Amino acid sequence: APLSPPLPWSFRMSRVVAALSLLALSSAFRASPLRMKLSSARPANVKILQDAAAVGAAVVSEVNAAAKAAVEAKGSFCLAIPGGSVLSMLSELQSPSWSACTKLAYVNHKCVSMSDASLATHAKAEKGFLHSWADVDVLLLSGGGDAGEEAALYDAQLRDKIPLNADGLPEFDLMLIGVGDDGHVGSLYPGRDEVLEEDKLVVGVEMKTPGSISLSLPVMRAAKRVVIAACGVSEKYPMGKSDAMKRAIEGEETLQSFPAAGLRDVAQYYLDEAAASKLSAGYSGKAEVVGSEESALDALIEATSDL
Repeated sequence: APLSPPLPWSFRMSRVVAALSLLALSSAFRASPLRMKLSSARPANVKILQDAAAVGAAVVSEVNAAAKAAVEAKGSFCLAIPGGSVLSMLSELQSPSWSACTKLAYVNHKCVSMSDASLATHAKAEKGFLHSWADVDVLLLSGGGDAGEEAALYDAQLRDKIPLNADGLPEFDLMLIGVGDDGHVGSLYPGRDEVLEEDKLVVGVEMKTPGSISLSLPVMRAAKRVVIAACGVSEKYPMGKSDAMKRAIEGEETLQSFPAAGLRDVAQYYLDEAAASKLSAGYSGKAEVVGSEESALDALIEATSDL
């Protein structure tokens, strides 16, 4: 049979380039931190403190240190905060000297009026500490009820006010994050597609009523420093968040099974003894609380001076 004439050189090269491009895209997809199964390797950045007061003092120390360093380096401080118990910790930060240089965003927020005292994280933050933060620039929702629309508006604010890194992600100086018992971070819940979102900065979540917005996991991971604090016990949870921290830090998890595990390699964890009680042996760095909150803070500043 007669041989087919060879393909033109340019056509052959175009096929090679196309194949290499597909290979590169495939490799990038497989290597994405949002597609990889999360290993059980222990993170190095876990500090176990005596109690909730010490954990709160550590968080305050982190915020002060990050703010002062950022303002000195570039004249501004970009901070993201969650709701929940972290708001109580931040109530110790009254009238900080760096507030006028601060741009504050919420890790997640319900799609409600910003003045809703029972549902709005912003209203709770305003009452607890923001009222004393002179000239702070807070990125707010519009108060509408459509999570998709609110997410798009918040995305635009992030792009306008928070510096973007080389990957086009807003780069916060400090990101404070809480972890739910089911592993949710922000409004990224297990078993839902939002936790796998890689293209959006902010996602709208309509899982509950009212809906909410949340920073996407890539935005959380892009912060210069990520801090997760877990502490406190109750009658319902006498061992605090020990199960959640065990799974977040050491569990063989996927993002769909336990979203918080997606931060284990970038986060600094501050846990009280109850929250850390189910972790493997070998964690250290306890700091004793010595009386007053002020002395506890001094102890934590010393304990975290190597960070």
